Amino acid sequence: MKLPLAYYGESVLRRKAQPIATIDQTIRELVKNMDETMKANRGCGLAAPQVHRSLALFITCIPHYAGEKKISPGVLRVFINPKIVAYSEETEACEESCLSIPGLKETVIRPLKIVLQAVDLEGKKIEEEFSGFDARVMMHENDHLNGVLYIDRLSLARKKAIEKALREIKQRYTISRK
Repeated sequence: MKLPLAYYGESVLRRKAQPIATIDQTIRELVKNMDETMKANRGCGLAAPQVHRSLALFITCIPHYAGEKKISPGVLRVFINPKIVAYSEETEACEESCLSIPGLKETVIRPLKIVLQAVDLEGKKIEEEFSGFDARVMMHENDHLNGVLYIDRLSLARKKAIEKALREIKQRYTISRK
């Protein structure tokens, strides 16, 4: 079932997500619904707070490209109670967007590589290094679990420049649903 998205201005996006103690049928159903929601919205990652669940969980399905050609559609990955335990000093600037902030794209500087620890849907502990776009997606989604949006990582001048667009998003997507 496709879930409603939380949009910029909704408080769930600014709260620290709660750890998941037990992986039960409710969590499995949430993951299934999040996957459907992510695909329906053409995203490559989705965090539980983005679907109004303040839980430490995000999913990804990152396609891989060779130049302009998609060589694989990506595989669903589930990260429960994730923690980034290492960041590279080397950084990269790249454009980001977010399903919770529709229509806006901004260049964000992030570490090029990270090491992430989490638990998968089967309860297995994982620790994996990610680099490039994959690392960026992991950091972006993990930020959601800490109440951080990618726009928070912009310079003060850039934040000021997009204030009007953010107000319009907030008005269009959140106020209209109340």
